[in-house]
Amino acid sequence: MDGPTAAILKLLVPRIPFIFKTIAAHSLWMSDTSSLWNLRSELTIKILRDILLNGPPTTITKQQKGAMKDPGIKGNMWVSKVTMPAPLEDDARQLLFQIIEELKEGEITYKQPPPQPLEAEWTGYRANAKPNAPELPISEAEKYDRMMEETTSPTTLLYLHGGAHYLMDPCLYRDFASRMGKSTGGRVFNVRYRLAPQNPFPAAVLDALMAYLALLYPPPGSHHKPVRAQDIVFAGDSAGGNLAVVLLIVVTHLHQNSPSTCPTVVFNGQTVDVPLPAGCAVRSPWLDMSRSMPSIMGNLAIDYLPPPDKERSQTEATPPCSVWPADPPRVTLYCEGNALLHPLTSPLAQKSWAHAPPMYFSLGEEMMLDEALVVAQRAARQGAVVDVDFFAKMPHVFSMLLDSLPASDVCLDKYAAFCKNVVERPAEVVSKARSIAPKTLAETEMDVKALAPAELTDEKVRELMLGGQKYQFERFEEETKKKEMMKNKGGAKL
Repeated sequence: MDGPTAAILKLLVPRIPFIFKTIAAHSLWMSDTSSLWNLRSELTIKILRDILLNGPPTTITKQQKGAMKDPGIKGNMWVSKVTMPAPLEDDARQLLFQIIEELKEGEITYKQPPPQPLEAEWTGYRANAKPNAPELPISEAEKYDRMMEETTSPTTLLYLHGGAHYLMDPCLYRDFASRMGKSTGGRVFNVRYRLAPQNPFPAAVLDALMAYLALLYPPPGSHHKPVRAQDIVFAGDSAGGNLAVVLLIVVTHLHQNSPSTCPTVVFNGQTVDVPLPAGCAVRSPWLDMSRSMPSIMGNLAIDYLPPPDKERSQTEATPPCSVWPADPPRVTLYCEGNALLHPLTSPLAQKSWAHAPPMYFSLGEEMMLDEALVVAQRAARQGAVVDVDFFAKMPHVFSMLLDSLPASDVCLDKYAAFCKNVVERPAEVVSKARSIAPKTLAETEMDVKALAPAELTDEKVRELMLGGQKYQFERFEEETKKKEMMKNKGGAKL
């Protein structure tokens, strides 16, 4: 029995009674989602929820190893792997640190990540290939050229994958990226950014910024020619959606500081412009690291993610390994506790969306809904073009998990359409918002400037975020004291 099959059986066999119970409840229309999802979708979400909530504690390194297994390259996809050298000078890196300082409110703690080469995968659609057609035995540069021969649009997605900032890899997004290539006629630049906890904030943000500059101004060894900013869409899902919006904040902040001229930076020996991209498109973005908005608890029944108290307990119960706990210990895997409310960790804290290009949000009725609605609404009220699709009764990043649902196809088609239109027909992209029913897919118009619950004023949002940060600090301090007491008891016995 191969490794993956054995691992799946190990997860499912203990849950056979739970699986049969779920099947019976769905078949008898006794579950809350029987009328909303098909049986396959209900099993997927409820088994995943049970694993995330009740699975045995596992080391971070083991989780990472299991979540980054390369599925290989076959079928209707071109994949060209590339590694680009770090820039010759330190200007872009120092520019990011300067922006972090300018956006902070109060002191925050973070380590300045070192420069390193940038890894990514160019992915596009390979027409006329059979589903199991192997990857061609040609060079990475030739694969890129073959991919470009099939592109019909300049649309380029700078894609940042999901995975809670510490899991997943571009290799797991190849099918999605190939589909985006087919739907847009363009290509996807899928960035292998540095993961926490080994590389905490702002390492991934730095990698995202370097990826944008590398698209605009190809470093030595690149396969691509310079990509125009008006052809680039910042894109991502979940934690990658966070990074896409954070990258947008970085670039728009530069333009807010330089409203009359395009900001510049020295990159690979040249002073270059840092222009605005065509747009930003995110699915189920994680925009509040404090996890404090009402939907976090209010939408538990639809979603599968653990609530903050359970997540905190799981973090505390995680067996130690070579990468976690950090040394010195910190509150979260991704960042220090005093950085939780910084706009470049939690874009929900960003106040100004001046100069923002068009933004697209694809959302489910998920735990992270409110934070996305507040950001979208705030940007729209400040004059940005904002396009929102809200899929009722759908969980976090549902289009990746529930691919048998018609709503998932609609979600991905709308996502691709925005990316294509904002590049090819930007004048036609206007602010709008729709609520989409789960089975009929009927659309109801929403007011893009009144998306979030009325009680979520800017003041209330700040108050809730501070409360969420305080909760995480308190739990962290309690756990630290508990571990110290256990350590002292052990020493006394010796």
